[in-house]
Amino acid sequence: MIGSIRRECLDHVLVFSERHLRHLLLCCMKYYNGTRTHLSLEKDAPVSRAVDRAGHILCRPILGGLHHRYGRI
Repeated sequence: MIGSIRRECLDHVLVFSERHLRHLLLCCMKYYNGTRTHLSLEKDAPVSRAVDRAGHILCRPILGGLHHRYGRI
C-alpha cells in the first residue's frame, strides 16, 4: 500500500505542508478504495459500484487531474 501511494500519488505532486499531505493522502485513499480497479478483485474496486449502461460519459479529475474517474450521467 505504501509503495502504491508513493508511486501513484506522491511522486507526482509537491507537498507544501502537513495539512496538504493529509489532504492528499485522504484523496488518495478515497481513490484507491472507491475508484481504482484491482486485478485481484477481477478489475473491480474494493467498494463495489453498479455498472451504468446508458448515458453520456463524464470525465472527473481526481487528485488535481493526476487520475480520472469516468462515469455515465
